[in-house]
Amino acid sequence: MKNLKLFNSLMANLPVNCSAPIMNGNEFMPLIWRCNASLLFVLLLLFACKAAIASNIPEYPCGQLAASSVTERQQLLNHICYFAATDSSPAARASHPDHLEAPNWQRANGNDLVLTQTDDTYWIQLAVTNPSTASGLWYLKLGYAPLDNVQFWLTGSGERRHDRHIATGDHTPFHTRGINYRYYLVPVAIEAGGTKTITLKIKSSGALNVPLSLEQPDDLIADSNHLTLSHGIFYGSLLIFSVFNLLLFFSSGTRYYFYNAFYMVSTGMFLCAMGGFAYQYFWPTSPWFANASIPIFQALSALAIILFGRSFLEIDNRQKFTTRLLTSLASISVVLLIMAFVLPYTYAIKLNTLFGLFTIGTLFIIGLLRWRQGYAPAKWYVLSWSLMVVGTCIYALAAFGYLADFLAQEMLMHSAIGAQIVLLNYAIVQRWRLLHEKLLEVEYSAKHELELKVHERTAQLRDTMHDLERANRKLAELSTHDSLTGLHNRRFLDAMLPDICAESRRTGKPAALVLVDADHFKTLNDTWGHGFGDECLQKIADVLTRHIRRPRDVVARFGGEEFALVLPNTEEIGALNVSARILADMAATELNAPDGSKTHLTLSAGLAILTPGESESALFARADDALYRAKARGRNRSELSDSGPDIDP
Repeated sequence: MKNLKLFNSLMANLPVNCSAPIMNGNEFMPLIWRCNASLLFVLLLLFACKAAIASNIPEYPCGQLAASSVTERQQLLNHICYFAATDSSPAARASHPDHLEAPNWQRANGNDLVLTQTDDTYWIQLAVTNPSTASGLWYLKLGYAPLDNVQFWLTGSGERRHDRHIATGDHTPFHTRGINYRYYLVPVAIEAGGTKTITLKIKSSGALNVPLSLEQPDDLIADSNHLTLSHGIFYGSLLIFSVFNLLLFFSSGTRYYFYNAFYMVSTGMFLCAMGGFAYQYFWPTSPWFANASIPIFQALSALAIILFGRSFLEIDNRQKFTTRLLTSLASISVVLLIMAFVLPYTYAIKLNTLFGLFTIGTLFIIGLLRWRQGYAPAKWYVLSWSLMVVGTCIYALAAFGYLADFLAQEMLMHSAIGAQIVLLNYAIVQRWRLLHEKLLEVEYSAKHELELKVHERTAQLRDTMHDLERANRKLAELSTHDSLTGLHNRRFLDAMLPDICAESRRTGKPAALVLVDADHFKTLNDTWGHGFGDECLQKIADVLTRHIRRPRDVVARFGGEEFALVLPNTEEIGALNVSARILADMAATELNAPDGSKTHLTLSAGLAILTPGESESALFARADDALYRAKARGRNRSELSDSGPDIDP
């Protein structure tokens, strides 16, 4: 406006009126020169005015973003300009945007500002306008916590040139951010028709992830609530699982429970540090530890992973190479933990990340080898670590600036670790179950071993008392075995059945009793004699023994042609299948009669499954009733007690 008034004043006082009439030829040439000089003066004045007016108009190298438009806010990266300044350049040392000398702005063109580790200083600029008729408030959010130095300048036309300046980052106390939030928030208030220019200066020793967004307060609060819920579920679950494993450790003394809790706590604290929660809530006045805590908890997590894997996978001194390898890795993690306190963040984070990836991959391979060696819990361990390998690689690429959308990769890492923790704890449960089953087997074996030791002691006494020794040996043999078939006898069956039933009640696992009887055995004895009958009984014993393979199953002859099978941990279907195979095998077996002819012998079977609270005698009676039903319904068949289905061989 001032320049326009100056122009009008000068036009009114021009020394020559070029439109005056020319009176004679002598005045014509001087008048032409004066007119041309005046016109030239006017043109120069207009150019000067235009330059002066243009100098007062702010330049927006990447255009302006209409803050009131949801679409434009979603396309914020189309309005971002940036340039990199090396450490030795004046732009890197500039203390505010006015000191930048002809910056070479580059347009982001919609691309994420994801930059790998660099020593350069980055300047970023965004011009925001409010085309609506009412004033508005928005928040510029920089959604990446681990940045060393971040400065914001908020300038606007018609106001002071630098109406707001924020200098913050992980190298300054947390309160310098102004707003108590794990990320960086800058309020942007713009009057109706006004414009604000936001300039950022970022310098960091790590990767530069610059996920910028311009959000309305309502949207910002809603997004924050959603993230708070998801993070609360994740970190709350980690805490619950950690406390649960610690309680198991204190109650049982099993070390891998402690190592599992150690791993979950250290990994959770590492993610807290990377996500900005640790700096916000735990050590907001310690900028040094805010940076050092990330590699520190990385090293602790690697140490916990090694100790847990070694304990859970049962790596002992018999596996010398694996033991030495894991011991070396544990020692390296301790060294890296110490070095994290003294090394610069740039080197510490790289070393710990590479070591962590190597450790995870190594334990994954060891888990595969243990799985191939037949260690059943290793299957779930390998499955859990496969998720961890994928999640960690993606998270590391995002953290080092090789993948965009760090928040999405952070949530992916949380999902991978959450799934891994669930699978690891399920693997612990499976391992406990296998140990329990082994304990029962050891208990049963110990019982048998005790019996054998008793027999050995008895044999030693027999050396001095030959007659009594021979009598005791025969008595012991007759007390538990049938002399004809070599199977256990009724006495052994009566001793073992209560134990197996008691174990079934205690563990909640089923137990089956199968009574088997030879069909028409009296007719066979009457026809061919008792000698051939004894051969048939021995053949029946061979068939029964051939189909009873598990070490804890019991086969006994408890009568003339009657046999019993006790099958621990066996349900109806399993017992019926075993019975059907025995009957089919016996029916297909040819017997050589004394006269040289071929004959066959069939069997009938009655089955009963132990029910809760049932006594051994009641179980035996139900199986005996089922056997009589099989005989009554035509023989050569199996009958299940009560309303069980019929099974034909």
